[in-house]
Amino acid sequence: MADHGIDGDPADRVVEDVHRVAEDIGTMEIRGAATIADAAARALGTQAESSTAETPAEFRAELRAAARVLYDTRPTAVSLPNALRYVLQDVDGDTIGQLRASVRASVSEFCDRLDTAQNDLGRVGAHRLRDGDTVMTHCHSTDVLACVETAVEQGKSLSAFVKETRPRNQGHITAEALSEMGVDVTLIVDSAARRYLDDTDHVLVGADSIAADGSVINKIGTSGLAVNARDRGVPIVCAAQTIKLHPDTLTGHIVDIEMRDETEIVDEATAAEIGDPTVLNPAFDVTPPRYVDAIVTERGQFPPESIVTLMRDLFGEGTDEPWQEP
Repeated sequence: MADHGIDGDPADRVVEDVHRVAEDIGTMEIRGAATIADAAARALGTQAESSTAETPAEFRAELRAAARVLYDTRPTAVSLPNALRYVLQDVDGDTIGQLRASVRASVSEFCDRLDTAQNDLGRVGAHRLRDGDTVMTHCHSTDVLACVETAVEQGKSLSAFVKETRPRNQGHITAEALSEMGVDVTLIVDSAARRYLDDTDHVLVGADSIAADGSVINKIGTSGLAVNARDRGVPIVCAAQTIKLHPDTLTGHIVDIEMRDETEIVDEATAAEIGDPTVLNPAFDVTPPRYVDAIVTERGQFPPESIVTLMRDLFGEGTDEPWQEP
């Protein structure tokens, strides 16, 4: 439905709660693909419930504006646009009341599926883990944790080498979560990974997004870990819900790599002391599919080269951007 004749900029009517969620996603107060997707979907629900639009066209325009605010926060976190697509593409109705109810239903259904997906993924991933295994993790992934937690619940005793994952030390979050599960955790600096791979049975990583060719886009350092793991003969498994599949890559889109603020690496005073060097802080890197043994999803376990089949089943040959102006 076109929005011609709407007075004012719909962006000015995006509610404060949406801006707050967007800020929390951008600053990584909200992190993890499933958590980001859940927060984004619920934020659209909040916009719908709080809207003061007087016409269905205004209501739709406000929703799209709210979605754009959320979309602009994390260019690499594909679970975010996938969540927005899910909610916006199912919005239907001829009145504001019908549209609001449609959004409410879509948000509820999406979030329920998120909850089920992680549990299902955990059961699939746990099959790869044996009693007495040692895993190595990088960064923080709730999908990886789901696999380990299910294995522990099955009575398997596990230990873990947890990379601290500079510069934000997300590995500390993983270490705490695994310790609470009863896993024997050893925290290591990132550069020590190769040293301890000989004592590792599986490398488990998450993904921020997965391309159609099976490439894994994940926290910077994943690619180097995968290369080292292959050299040592240690299988590397990526645990990722299907909300992390990147449908735009079906049409040749190249995944953008987010550059984080340089102050995460070095503060301004220290930078000045060492000659103000150029500081580069990429958030992610790309691991080619030849270094990944399997991708575990809630739909089952796949070799990376066949993930394109699952992606086409879910998204077709590509996807649009329903948050853009019609």
